[in-house]
Amino acid sequence: MTVVEQAPAKVNLVLRVGAPRPGGLHCVASLFASIGLADVVTVEPAGEADVVVCPGVEGPNLAERALAAFRAEVPGSGVAPLRVTVDKRIPVAAGLGGGSADAAAVLRAVNAMADSPLDRQGLRRLGLTLGADVPSQIDPSHAVVTGVGEEIEPVTLGALPLVLVAQEQGLSTADVYAELDRLRAAGEAPERGSLAPGDLWAAAGAGAEELVPLLENDLEAPALSLRPELAGALEALRSAGALAARITGSGPTAFGLFADAATARTAAGTIPGAMAVGSR
Repeated sequence: MTVVEQAPAKVNLVLRVGAPRPGGLHCVASLFASIGLADVVTVEPAGEADVVVCPGVEGPNLAERALAAFRAEVPGSGVAPLRVTVDKRIPVAAGLGGGSADAAAVLRAVNAMADSPLDRQGLRRLGLTLGADVPSQIDPSHAVVTGVGEEIEPVTLGALPLVLVAQEQGLSTADVYAELDRLRAAGEAPERGSLAPGDLWAAAGAGAEELVPLLENDLEAPALSLRPELAGALEALRSAGALAARITGSGPTAFGLFADAATARTAAGTIPGAMAVGSR
């Protein structure tokens, strides 16, 4: 049995970050869009041991951890050794959730091979042990996410023409969160009060122009603090006609929201390394 899963990227339209909990995890309130850029994850029988192949990603990765976590959670699954191949199309360490999407895809695939011993909630609980973004990718969709990533409610969004500007060098999510904490402690970034997601629910069904006033990312300031050159990508998007431009997630990818797909494609052609994508 071979299972092929799409692992779509996501763009954080809104990311509000609270104070860290004991243990270091931060509560969030986020609205994100699932986009048409996706890795392809193939899971198939292997030889004598599990193997994960992910060209471009050196050393252990979340897909490998996901397979090991499933085997530990369901020791009697009866699933023989597997080969997991990740066709990477999402930039690595880019703030687009690619690693989390891959891990969720592995969990879905192996669970199916084992005749689904875990329900969706069980897969999400297991995913949370791997990373805060993994639970929301068990069923990829536009969503409002709260808590530390475990509370997920799908939402609808209108068509969102986007242009992504990725970077050759990624950014560590842990480093960006640590920089946020440092900036707040130094009084250089505002503390976040309420994380109530009411206005995020109100954005359900909204299109590009309606979403512009809502866009914000508490991790943008620390990402720019660590990588000041990212301001150039934001300015390039605005100059190319973006309704708004932000860093997505912990960066370093910048995105621009455009009025229509044709304008987005034209803009992408004027910015080195940019790509036009749409929401799913």
